[in-house]
Amino acid sequence: MADNTPQWKTLDPSVYAELDALLGPVDADLVRTYPGPASGRQPVHTVYLPADRMHPGVVPEWGAAALAVLAQFPPPPYDGELHERVVRKLDREPIEDLRIDFEDGYGVQPDRVEDEAARSAAKALRAAGPLPFSGLRIKSLERPSRHRAVRTLDIFLEALDGPPPAGFVVTLPKVSAPAQVEAMVLLCERLEAAHGLPVRALRFELQVETPPAVLGPDGTATLARMIAVAGGRCTALHYGTYDYSAALGVAAGQQSMAHPVADFAKAVMQVVAAGTGVRLSDGSTNVLPVGDEADVRAAWSLHAGLVRRSLEQGIYQGWDMHPAQLPTRFGATYGFFRQGRVAARDRLRAYLERRSTGVLDEPATARALAGFLLRGLDCGAFDPDEAGFDRAELTAL
Repeated sequence: MADNTPQWKTLDPSVYAELDALLGPVDADLVRTYPGPASGRQPVHTVYLPADRMHPGVVPEWGAAALAVLAQFPPPPYDGELHERVVRKLDREPIEDLRIDFEDGYGVQPDRVEDEAARSAAKALRAAGPLPFSGLRIKSLERPSRHRAVRTLDIFLEALDGPPPAGFVVTLPKVSAPAQVEAMVLLCERLEAAHGLPVRALRFELQVETPPAVLGPDGTATLARMIAVAGGRCTALHYGTYDYSAALGVAAGQQSMAHPVADFAKAVMQVVAAGTGVRLSDGSTNVLPVGDEADVRAAWSLHAGLVRRSLEQGIYQGWDMHPAQLPTRFGATYGFFRQGRVAARDRLRAYLERRSTGVLDEPATARALAGFLLRGLDCGAFDPDEAGFDRAELTAL
């Protein structure tokens, strides 16, 4: 009787080696270019402080001012437990990331004035005690302000008298071309050598404030090239709300973190930074919680909504420009993570136990759920016993 069983042919084993040889360089390039998200805590905000207002007691001063406005007016609409958590945060750590500003918030000053401000700010930062994150924003490396930017950073590092604090970065504003990032890498190398700093002690973040930073004249995503030429020194991309909007002709009354032009720029930022270890930060709102109760509460409502919107878009950091913005920064952030905590915990547990819940989650979703819980822990939205998992277990996931 004839054997009708299909006769399957198999590939010659040499094909495997052929594919490995062809794709080996691609594998290596992907690992090098996309090492994965940055490890450790990310600040929920960056506080920009004009350099001439920097002094050793600025952090508790901001905390006291934030607590005072909460005492003066009814707090934003969140429950009592969340309110108490925000109050404790403002008392313990009101500023997570402090950026001493020598650019737009400081303005153009005589050289001798900015020289002295750089020295004074460095000494004040050292005397202020440990901050989770800190740094300074220099002026642009464009021709009119290039030498001033370099001189300020040089003087600041000299007056700092030693390695920068942990979590220290330099903010480079108004970048438009990859060559400016290459120049910043060179400057960091030269400053490290001049001041006896460890190699790669200086890192920087790029402020996305110009249209050419998002799309170049040839239509390519300039930011992708900027990250590539930064040599691992670029830690973050920060969106600049008002310079970018103005450059695109958006009227002043419509300039906002929520404008469509802002969403487009931030979407490009997200795509080029994904998997590179470069973090994202949203911009700021210039509507400050000052004035009478109606003005304060209206500004709080706007700010809280914008913070929540950024979080829902996957951008976990933003700028704060005034102490009275701190209650809504922490309130909106804590509220976002607390509201999603139970669902994320239970969904992750069901995935790990292979239990059916009506939602078919994949490994990528499990990683996202673990990341959500880790961010909630890191920012203080909830305590370790509320996460449902040990930190080590979440990190492993």
